[in-house]
This record gives sequence, C-alpha cells and structure tokens, in this order.
Amino acid sequence: MIWREELRRWPGLRQWWQSLEKYPWHTAGLMGLALGLICTMAFLWHLGSIGLIDETEPLFAEASRQMVETGDWVTPYFNGATRFDKPPLVYWLMAFGYLVLGVNEWAVRLPSALGAIALVTLLFFTLRRYGYALPRVAQGEETRLSERQRWLAAGLGAAILALNLQFIVWARTGVSDMLLCAGMGIALLCFFWGYVEDEGAAGPGFWPRPAYLSCYLAMAGAVLAKGPVGLVIPGFVILAFLAYMGNIKTVWQEAKVWSGAVIFAMITIPWYVLVILAHGQTYIDSFFGYHNVERFTQVVNNHSGPWYFYFLVVAVGFFPWSLGLPMAMARLRFWGRSPWQAQPRRAHLGILALLWFGVIFLFFTVAVTKLPSYTLPLLPAAAILIALFWTQALTVPPIAPRRWNHSLGEWLTGAAHGVFALVAGGVWWILPQILGPDSAAPNFPAVLIASRLPLMGGLIWLITGSITLILLWRNPTRRWIVVVNILAFFCFVSFVVVPTLNIVDQERQQPLRELSLLAKRVKDPPEELLMIGFMKPSVAFYSENPVQFFSHVPHAVKALQQEVGGATLLLISHPEAIAELGLAPEDYQLLRQSGAYQLTRVQRDGMINSRNP
Repeated sequence: MIWREELRRWPGLRQWWQSLEKYPWHTAGLMGLALGLICTMAFLWHLGSIGLIDETEPLFAEASRQMVETGDWVTPYFNGATRFDKPPLVYWLMAFGYLVLGVNEWAVRLPSALGAIALVTLLFFTLRRYGYALPRVAQGEETRLSERQRWLAAGLGAAILALNLQFIVWARTGVSDMLLCAGMGIALLCFFWGYVEDEGAAGPGFWPRPAYLSCYLAMAGAVLAKGPVGLVIPGFVILAFLAYMGNIKTVWQEAKVWSGAVIFAMITIPWYVLVILAHGQTYIDSFFGYHNVERFTQVVNNHSGPWYFYFLVVAVGFFPWSLGLPMAMARLRFWGRSPWQAQPRRAHLGILALLWFGVIFLFFTVAVTKLPSYTLPLLPAAAILIALFWTQALTVPPIAPRRWNHSLGEWLTGAAHGVFALVAGGVWWILPQILGPDSAAPNFPAVLIASRLPLMGGLIWLITGSITLILLWRNPTRRWIVVVNILAFFCFVSFVVVPTLNIVDQERQQPLRELSLLAKRVKDPPEELLMIGFMKPSVAFYSENPVQFFSHVPHAVKALQQEVGGATLLLISHPEAIAELGLAPEDYQLLRQSGAYQLTRVQRDGMINSRNP
C-alpha cells in the first residue's frame, strides 16, 4: 500500500500513524483539535476587529439594530425605509446577538461564522462516515483501508471547505449568503444521512426519522435566510440524484415527504403571512417579483456577466482546490449509471456531490443576474469531490489497466497546483503596483508596501509552488501535494489575509467610521445628517441616525429647498463638496477631517442660498 511505502521511509511517522490506529480515541481527539483550530482561525479569529464594510454589510447590521430599537420583528427597515431584499432570519440572529453581545461587529458577523462552522463540522462527520475513496464498498464491510480513507477524507474535506478565499470571505461577512449556504448544505448532507441510514424504513408512521427531519428543518432555515431558492435548489439536487439512482418513489416514501412539507410550512409560512398582511402587494412585488423572479430573468442592479462568469468565479474563489475539480469529477466515471446503481447507498456520496455542484452551477449560469456569492452553496460539494480524489491518491494504488490514467491525473493536477501557486506568488508580490487608484484610500498601496505583507504572501506561494513541482518528480511524493497546499493556505490566511484586511479597514473604512461616531456625539436633535458624493450605509449604523444620501451637490441643494428643517445640518463629504457649494466662511464649521472625508456643520440657509443652482 502507498501509505506503507511512505511510512517505511519515515520511521517516526510510521510509529505515529500506528499509534493512531491502535488508539482510535487519540485519532478522534487529534482530528477534533485540528478541526477546531482551522475553524477558529478561518472564521472567528479577529472576526470583529475591523469595521463593517460598505456597501452591503451595514444594510443588514442597521436593519437588525432598528429591529431591536423599534421592537418590530416582522418588517426590516433601513434608514427609515422598508428593506424587503431578504427574509428575516439573518436580521433575527443579528438582533439576538445585539441583545447578548451588544451592538458591535462581532454580533453582526457571528451568525455567518457559526453557520460556516456548523457546515464544515457536519461535512467532516459525513465524510468520516461515508467518505470512501472507491465506490465498491460492501454493506457493513469495514477494513483498515476504509477506516483510514474515511478519516483522511474527513480531514481533507473539512480543511478544503474552510480554507479557500470565497468561503472565508462570506463566513466573515454579516450578510445572508453564508446562512443560505449553510442551510442548503446541511439540508443536503442530512438528506444523505437519511438516504443511507433510513433505507427500507418507510414504515406506517407519519413523521420523518431524525436525519430527514433535520433536512426539512435546514431547508426551512435556508428559505428564511434568502427565500424560495433555499427550497428550489436543494429540491432540484435531490430529484436529480434520485433520478440518476432510479429510486425516487422508494426514497419519497422513506423520507415521509408529506409530513416533511407540513413541518417545513409550519416554520416558513407564518412570517411571510405576517409581512404580507402588513405590507400587502408592495412586499409581494418587491421580494418575490424583483428580488427573485427578476433576478433570474433580468439583469438587476447592473449585475450581468458572460456565460463563463462562474467558471472564473469558481477557479479564483476556490483556488487552489479548483484546479483539481475536473479530475475529481472524471474519477467518478459518472457516465456509467449501472455500476453506481449496483453499489450500496453508503457509496453514493461522490455522485450526490457531483450533481450538487452541477445543478447549482447550471442554475445560476442560466440566471441572468450574476454575482460571485451565488456559487457559494456549491463549495461543500466541491470540497467533497476534491477530498475523495486526494484520498484515493493517498491510499489506493491504481488498478493495473488504469495505472497510466490514474498517475496522469495526479500529475496534471499537481502540475496545475505548482504553476498556479507560482503565478499567485508573483501576483501577490507586485500587488501594490497593480492596484488601481482609490480616492477613498489614496495611501493604501504605500501602507501595504511598508507592511511587507505582499512580500510575505508572495514568498508563501512561491515556496509552495516550488515544493509542489519538486514533489511531482516521484510518484509516492506526488500524493503529498494536497497537504502542502493546505498548510500553505493556512499560513496565507493567518499571516497575510487577516493582517491585510486590517490595513484595508484602517485606510478605507476607519476614517468614515470615526466621522460617523463623532456625528453621533455632536449632532443636535433637530439637525439632519447628509452625505454628498457617495452612499456609505455604514454611516447610518455607526451614527445611529437616519442619513440623507445625495449623489451631487445640486441634488442636495434642491432637496433642502423643498423641505423645512433645523437651522444647521451635519454634512459628511469630500472636501470638494464644500468648495462646489461656494459657502461663505461663516456658513460652515469644519468639525473634523479624517482620510478622504470631512464632517462639517453647515448653516441651512447658507447652503440653500449657495452659488450652486
């Protein structure tokens, strides 16, 4: 066996591995410790150390804060206007966080982080139980090889899902996308548990057994997180999987779908009824019409993209693991249904992951509106596919007739890892030079260079690429490429990504945050708070006041001429706005300038009668 060949070369490693086999509880403890370390570093470490990031995150945070302030737990509001973009789950969880932790960034982002941790943990246990590298697993047969495979698949799958940029970014952002991903992912994994464990359990009882029940609850959570898509996509995946396996009728009876639908409806329908009773056709047109049907059939908010948009998103966002996806899919030989249908259900996880990935990818490729976050729910499936691929490479010698194809697949995947790691290292090294100008953070490239983070990030990937290419030379060492990349990404996130985010916050968000907090302290009750030249929802959150946003000075002047207000107002803008207004010195008072922004107290009459028409 490959493991034995490697272990003979490293006596210390051999003793360590044998001790784990001899003491399975030590294995479980070590894997649990590693899982906890990865999740803590990827999702919780410095979670609240940077401010909210404009534009989307503060919209959710402020709507949740207003829920707590007003006591209206049915209708989300932002800046005094209804916000029908998303259902209430994310707002409820953030609001609960405010009540427990206070109004802060931790409470805003913790629901996303906990959703990511729950999904990674369940994926770990699913692969631990059903992560066989080869499909031919007899029912009830447990060998030393399959035991190693399942531990290895569990560790690799959890690490791969947690350690990629797309998953980390959304797990550390206070929006609804990660809750949708967690709800859908947990639903599909629980479905597979029920599919295996409840085989033949279509008894006379009405209620579904625990695994299927968990599936229905998770789908209900996904629907309350982002709407009907939380039911439609898992439903399509499950139907496609059962159609492939040819057992739709049997599993329909085992899963007690009608009783599951009752449970699902009892959880999801009440809030929709309450919000429709409160807002009627306005809510129906906005949420179901604009934010669901129109996003699928039309371009919304200029979020369009070419047909290959999601190929690029997955390739970059799931880097470096995306490089192995074609080989991981081909390994399954999915074009032959009969061999798979002949296997026991416990061997079908790879096919479920393949259809899970394919249905979501195709669904959003067909949709006209395109956003990078839409592919987030397919990442658990991608992690399963990659984990099974590398588990086979590490534990199973190729069958003689397929040895060449097996080795070629590993070599091509490893070569892609090495080459693209070198490219990533070069890009990160020169990142400050290729960044475009940013009026909100003009000093960011210089600060980034002074931090030496581009140098560190470049070195990590250049070293990783070099080691990967060296490992390619020999067939046994080639199988350690995935381990090298996991360690590299762990170091990259710990020592480069998180510190870089802190610098981005200091240069782009902190100046505006400081002015917003100052506005909260100095604002007189009758004063209005205005922003001219840009819209930054974080101002409403940190100032805890409504904000009037205007794109240009003439628009602001015209609006003020048509309303009655206090004698003075507070204005957050770029310095050019004051110059454009042409105010006399006695008509305004500069309270503070921070970064590219300034906070000014302006006389209303002086602004209305300014030289600007």
